Amino acid sequence: MSAQLFVRRTRIELSAEEVFRWHARPGALERLTPPWAGVRVIERTGGIANGGRVVLSMPVGPLHVRWVAEHRDYVEGRQFRDVQVEGPFARWEHTHRFEPDGPAACYLQDRVEYELPLGPVGGWLGGPMVRSMLDATFAYRHAVTVQDLAAHAAHDGRPLHVGVTGASGLIGSALVALLSTGGHRVTRLVRDRPRPEVENAMLWDPSTGRLEQFRSDLGPLDAVVHLAGESIAAGRWTPARKARIKESRIDGTRRLCESLARLAQPPQTLICASAIGYYGDRRSQTLDEESSPGSGFLAEVCREWEAATAPAHERGIRVVLLRIGVVLTAAGGALAQMLLPFQLGAGGRLGSGQQWMSWVSLDDVIVAMLHALRTESLDGPVNAVAPSPVTNAEFTRTLGRVLSRPTLFTVPAAVARLAFGEMADEALLASTRVTPTRLVSTGYVFRHPDLEGTLRHTLGRFAR
Repeated sequence: MSAQLFVRRTRIELSAEEVFRWHARPGALERLTPPWAGVRVIERTGGIANGGRVVLSMPVGPLHVRWVAEHRDYVEGRQFRDVQVEGPFARWEHTHRFEPDGPAACYLQDRVEYELPLGPVGGWLGGPMVRSMLDATFAYRHAVTVQDLAAHAAHDGRPLHVGVTGASGLIGSALVALLSTGGHRVTRLVRDRPRPEVENAMLWDPSTGRLEQFRSDLGPLDAVVHLAGESIAAGRWTPARKARIKESRIDGTRRLCESLARLAQPPQTLICASAIGYYGDRRSQTLDEESSPGSGFLAEVCREWEAATAPAHERGIRVVLLRIGVVLTAAGGALAQMLLPFQLGAGGRLGSGQQWMSWVSLDDVIVAMLHALRTESLDGPVNAVAPSPVTNAEFTRTLGRVLSRPTLFTVPAAVARLAFGEMADEALLASTRVTPTRLVSTGYVFRHPDLEGTLRHTLGRFAR
């Protein structure tokens, strides 16, 4: 098969130098990797300059293959190229170009020259699929580039030094990439002793709250984002698991806040993850940050979890309690668990389907955190949910439409309770209709305000 050419070109209202810098910073590859792709970064060296390398693991059918790319033809502010030296293609050269269009705008151009293995047979078997993959991938990449650059431009100012707990989790890893590409310095608060020569990290022991800084050049933290804790939705709530949830979410948060309060120079801001489980099962009642807490185990955990930030608040730290809804991304969490049955045509509503679901895209969660870091008027509870909650039945129909699959099945409430016990009533069948009143009132503009657009973006099912 002869070489194939793919080109995508987008005009961006920023200088070529600024767009280039965004691509050169740590985290750019993570921000540009589509959530549906299943690609993992195994190793990287040397950034995007000549000789830099990145090693990826990527799915090809049921297998994962190793893809090694080397960076070449680097021209500061204008170009760099990725060349496959090991991987699934017979040939792959991807040139990133940044072409000025006046002093304050540019064209971002991705040019990919590739050949599939097995010659004409490989082209016949895989050509249309690869072309479709490239269309979706680069539509996603250009959209994220434009949106992330706009988010950073909207919150311009002195770069921050931000500590993050739970930095390796689904939300934490995305937040670290967003902050890093925006020029902020991120220090991970980790449980295992870091390697100070290569890692911006501080040792944090959640069982004691102890913070230990290994590098003097790290300096004081401007802010901390606290995301660590036992997963609430990872399985049945056995007595032992409920105890672990309370220990990690409540006691861990209190110890961290006590440690921050004892610092000679404490951070100015703490963003502490919470959850809309705070409101409990409220049927069709519309809820905002002024609404009273609900009842049940999850609501109790959220109340005590938020109250555990008191030592930070008393020390004068601005505390934002981010009550996060159901986070939608193909990279993990609830949506990733739903995909297989829906793709097989076995998806359907839960119980009656009339329970309200307050969802939010992963991108909006992390950009809302950036907004909270930069918006000094925000403190206390803030709902991180999209402005358009849906019923479970509507969610089911929309996901089926995006995937072009039927949604004829129903999981009866009794079956959900049998499988998940107490968690079914409080997390799967509960109805929580929440509005993002405080985010909107402080000028936050949602990147993904409607459900179908969100699902198409994260699944790569762009409307044609």
